[in-house]
Amino acid sequence: MKHIAILGYGTIGSGVAAVLRVNAKQIAARAGEEIVVSKVLDLREFPGDPVQEILVHDYQEIVADESIDIVVETMGGVHPAFEFVSQALSQGRSVCSSNKELVASKGAELLKIAKEHNCNFFFEASVGGGIPIIRPLSTCLTADDIDEVSGILNGTTNFILTKMDQEGADYAETLKEAQKLGYAELHPEADVEGFDACRKIAILLSLVTGKTVNYEQIPTIGITEITAEDFQYAKFFGASIKLIANSFKVDDQFYAIVAPMLVPAEHPLHAVNDVFNGIFVHGNVLDNAMFYGRGAGKLPTASAVVADVIEAAKLGHQYASYGWSEEAYEIGNPLIVRRRFLVRIAEESAEIDEKIKEVFGKVMHIHYLKGEGSVFLTEPICEGDLPDMVAQVGTLISAIRVLD
Repeated sequence: MKHIAILGYGTIGSGVAAVLRVNAKQIAARAGEEIVVSKVLDLREFPGDPVQEILVHDYQEIVADESIDIVVETMGGVHPAFEFVSQALSQGRSVCSSNKELVASKGAELLKIAKEHNCNFFFEASVGGGIPIIRPLSTCLTADDIDEVSGILNGTTNFILTKMDQEGADYAETLKEAQKLGYAELHPEADVEGFDACRKIAILLSLVTGKTVNYEQIPTIGITEITAEDFQYAKFFGASIKLIANSFKVDDQFYAIVAPMLVPAEHPLHAVNDVFNGIFVHGNVLDNAMFYGRGAGKLPTASAVVADVIEAAKLGHQYASYGWSEEAYEIGNPLIVRRRFLVRIAEESAEIDEKIKEVFGKVMHIHYLKGEGSVFLTEPICEGDLPDMVAQVGTLISAIRVLD
């Protein structure tokens, strides 16, 4: 029998307890032994919930309990989660976490501690909720030279953008609906400004490179400036707009950015709607692969955590390497990246048409909407050149990158 402690009895922590209870027989069969929740750490009380009988308010009670084999961390945030997790690993206890902030900022350090003490730090649920992506990248796809990992990694923003696309709604009213339905927090900045997706792509890119990618170095642009009109123009070009966490390699150098992007209909991520997530991977042998599913939510995320618990139980004190070191990986300068843009300027006339062609060369379309300026799709240009090029033809309203 394996005994576990759950740190944090919120949405995910309570989901982990529920999955372990509902699927107890199947989990025991796959782990090779029964898995029992012995302690739950939380500052709150839960009268009427069976967890009340095993609830503790002081982490040191878990530290002192020698029967506990595995710790599940679902607290969120970096502190005190880092201190609790590092202490558990130092005791030789494996830890399974859903905490993307912790993994993005301290993942390599915690893996090093786990290795030193012959245990494991697992974090499948930190990216993509219930979608298996961490283990495939670190084990199943290691024969490939991965040159792109891109994804829709935040369900809140994808819900908002899907509603704007399909119903013509504006950003503010759709955000309110997302909050009412529980898809968006009261203070949704981490989601709508792209910070959540940024941390997740940093984790994935760290696994691909084997080094630590600092998420603070990844240019990050949220969805707050996207308008219903932008979707109208996107549809004119047969595309939609998604918040994309985009990482790709050019000449052995990885680049990364999180931003709203025009996603053509033929791209696999185009069909990922509502609160679902999708992760696109390209390798030199694999070619294209797509991972799709519920990227958040109580039970999908808890399912991924419990899968890690089963793996930790099976491995015992055998360390499973992710090949992720503390050495820093410097991502490339985003200003030299060449990509297409959907550009909107305030001016419209035949003369502006000619000026656009003179400055930008071939454009796929120039579309005039009377009184609303000009909209055109460029050929690939250097991102750093865009502001000067636009300044030569008119007043910029917006420029949305294209995911090719």
